[in-house]
Amino acid sequence: MSPHESSDPATLRAVAEQVAAEAAEHLRGLPAPHDDGVTTKSSPTDVVTASDASVERFVRDRLAQLRPGEPVYGEEGAGDAAAARWVVDPIDGTVNYLYGLPWYGISIAAVLDGEGVAGAVSEPASGRLWSAGRGLGATLDGRPLRAAATTELGQSLVGTGFAYRAERRARQARMVAAMLPEVRDVRRAGAASLDLCAVAAGWLDGYLEHGCNWWDWAAGALIATEAGAVVHVAGSPGVRGPVAGDALGADVTLAAAPGVAADLAALARRSGADTV
Repeated sequence: MSPHESSDPATLRAVAEQVAAEAAEHLRGLPAPHDDGVTTKSSPTDVVTASDASVERFVRDRLAQLRPGEPVYGEEGAGDAAAARWVVDPIDGTVNYLYGLPWYGISIAAVLDGEGVAGAVSEPASGRLWSAGRGLGATLDGRPLRAAATTELGQSLVGTGFAYRAERRARQARMVAAMLPEVRDVRRAGAASLDLCAVAAGWLDGYLEHGCNWWDWAAGALIATEAGAVVHVAGSPGVRGPVAGDALGADVTLAAAPGVAADLAALARRSGADTV
């Protein structure tokens, strides 16, 4: 962080909260997305709207005002990941946003040496604001969060997600099909940052997805960790957790209530996570 600026988690958390909330208001003021304003990236199903670019420009401008000189790494504008001090996903859940489904968020995380220090995820549709600071706990609209006390994998509700490329989606579907008989049920909501927040709130007992990028989980993983969840992220800079990543896949994101984390990881391994 800039030497003239405080880099304590509480200060950075306040900045992340402020900018995430302001960005949500900015997004609410933009025109609704239309097909003629949508482009694609990695595949025909990997969409980006004009709103994604507008929100990221807004966030970059606000961070430049509040934290001058601190590099930003974002989904649309990219940047130098190694030098990043802020990691931004302007709209996580763009497909949901495009279709009018309310489960999408704006994710902003502060990092030091690639590790999450503070973060916030705002929900433009509901106005909710999730946040955390390292060692300071996690909150939803100011209320403390705590991961679920679940201890039985068979009674666990597990979130997941799917990649944009058809061949990988097929492999992910096979893994989830193998896991499904051994858990309560599976949910696919479409926004990784908010799935991680759902683990923090105890709305999900676990979450497992391959192929997420740093901006997808930078804030959400810290929020889940500070709420007491076990978090493991592989293949990217950032959060590390106590679940061994062997045979889970090179780019897996896993978060779970402490009482089921090891069992969920073991189930994923048995279900072919390393082949996804």
